[in-house]
Amino acid sequence: MSKAGLDTRKQDGEIGHKHGATPIGTLRKIYGQGFAAGYPPTDRLSDVFLNLNETSLSQLRRDYKTGHLDHKITHASG
Repeated sequence: MSKAGLDTRKQDGEIGHKHGATPIGTLRKIYGQGFAAGYPPTDRLSDVFLNLNETSLSQLRRDYKTGHLDHKITHASG
């Protein structure tokens, strides 16, 4: 596996570990109603993470990598 693939898996694991309890409904406030389409808003990120489409995953990865995900979740939760 390439280094990029390993880095992505590590990053995904970190996101899932740190933000796994976040409800999908909260993430939809940030990324729109298409985030984790087909899942109820009460499901947690950890419940659906492995089944997210590439668009939803890339949004999470981008904000996590830039350090904005924590702030966005906190703001959307409050």
